[in-house]
Amino acid sequence: MLYLSEVLIQNPDLESFDELKQVIVERAKQGEVFFQMDIKPPYFDTPPRWEDQLEAVFSSVR
Repeated sequence: MLYLSEVLIQNPDLESFDELKQVIVERAKQGEVFFQMDIKPPYFDTPPRWEDQLEAVFSSVR
């Protein structure tokens, strides 16, 4: 299972929500099956419906 908090800890150099989405896509391509959003991304450009966007990019890999 892929946890958003783990992604953020493992990638401290990320500076935007768009960069985070790219990392989520990469991790989904590596075979992650489940994605848990256990923390809100700390970026200035995090949109109000961020959960939907991250779920969409994670699911789009399938």
